[in-house]
Amino acid sequence: MSLIDRIVLSVAPERGLKRVKARAAAQAIMNYDASSKGRRTYGWKAPGTGADAAAGSSRARMRNLSRDMIRNRPWAARAQAVVTNNVIGTGIMPSVTMEDPETDTEVTNILRQHLMSPAIDSYGVHTIVGLQEQIMNAVFSDGEVLVRQRIRDRRFEKKLPLLMQVQVMEADHLDETLTSYGRNEVIEGIEYGPTGRIEAYHLFDRHPGDQSYWTKGKLTSSRIPAGQILHIRRTERPGQMRGVPWLAPVMMTLGELSDYQEAQILKQRVASLLAYFIESEEDDPSYDGASIAELAPGAIVGLKPGQKATASNPPKVDGYQEFMRQGLAAIAMGVGITFESLSGDLRGVNFSSGKMGRMEMDRMVQVWQQVLIIQQFLDGMSRWLLDVWALQAKTEPSMPPVPDKIDWTAQSRALIDPAKETRADLDEIKGGLTSRSRKIRERGHDPDQIAKEIKEDLTRFGRSETEEGTAI
Repeated sequence: MSLIDRIVLSVAPERGLKRVKARAAAQAIMNYDASSKGRRTYGWKAPGTGADAAAGSSRARMRNLSRDMIRNRPWAARAQAVVTNNVIGTGIMPSVTMEDPETDTEVTNILRQHLMSPAIDSYGVHTIVGLQEQIMNAVFSDGEVLVRQRIRDRRFEKKLPLLMQVQVMEADHLDETLTSYGRNEVIEGIEYGPTGRIEAYHLFDRHPGDQSYWTKGKLTSSRIPAGQILHIRRTERPGQMRGVPWLAPVMMTLGELSDYQEAQILKQRVASLLAYFIESEEDDPSYDGASIAELAPGAIVGLKPGQKATASNPPKVDGYQEFMRQGLAAIAMGVGITFESLSGDLRGVNFSSGKMGRMEMDRMVQVWQQVLIIQQFLDGMSRWLLDVWALQAKTEPSMPPVPDKIDWTAQSRALIDPAKETRADLDEIKGGLTSRSRKIRERGHDPDQIAKEIKEDLTRFGRSETEEGTAI
């Protein structure tokens, strides 16, 4: 009872009793067991922090732990590889839409010449496919990544098809020491305007972790308008502006599972240790042997008088395989992939169960492709490319017209049963349930490019040799 209840009871017992009964009845009706406080929920944490405050100052530590796990823990490296390989694969490829089909080929050639070569990378290393892989790896390990637009000058970049490159930057570049810029608020290196919209990013010119002893203290940050930055991250809550490593929910399990595996390996090493001990009399130095400190498999160790060697008898740990299997299943589920793809263990998997597991994972992969890579990165790239193309068209007469649109086509998922699934796709097209273009895009190809190749094949080989593959 509250203080008011006790006062009312002392002054007006009947009325106070009604208050207490009503309160007890309300608590009995409006109740969730999970929200109760008691023995069963002891130790549960339920802070009411905001979406970004939940990570707060621990974001950098989680990011560093995630990178270390990927470097040194095989299951973490495998999880990252599975996610990236399924989302990116051989690349999410561009295609252009033009009103005038005669200029389509020329425009496509320029776009592919720029994107499918290291010309797009400010470091001159990766093509657009390599950048996609880098970005997906960083989103997985760090939770987020930044892509900065770099406009180039024709006087210094004579060979660039388009005068724009991009620089992929880790989240460490954000200057988190700033709290304001003018009247705008700066939180963790991101500047927000009066309406809460991101207006700029404050970025270090170099990665803080790359600073040598001689350059420490000289790190400076610059204000980059939001229009020149693509911030790719996965957000789960409304208002969330920063990402967290994908391994965050399973870091504890991953670390403990790795430690358990290392302990089992050490146990097996000790169990396989076979050595011989020779004890001599005090006045018989005929054989000295190795010292106990040099004990190794196959060693012959000489004991001094009075020394005895007693083997340890460590407790036997059963259920290693089942324990590891359940732990890996928890990690795979927390990341969003199948146990089989993480572990490579296909025991007990038949066609139906394998397909059911792949269907769920394929749906997750499609979401990551669309929401993270296409919508946040590649659509932003399209805007930048079209803007630069328009500017170049005004100053360079040799430039073809600006494309109407740049589309992106993700790779197709691996077919479990190609014969059955291909026939099912053809039946859907025949039945009018979908279009041929859509099915071609689902397979990771450009319908326009396929149509051109079919037309070329008809011209080159004749109808008789191609009609079986084109008649639908």
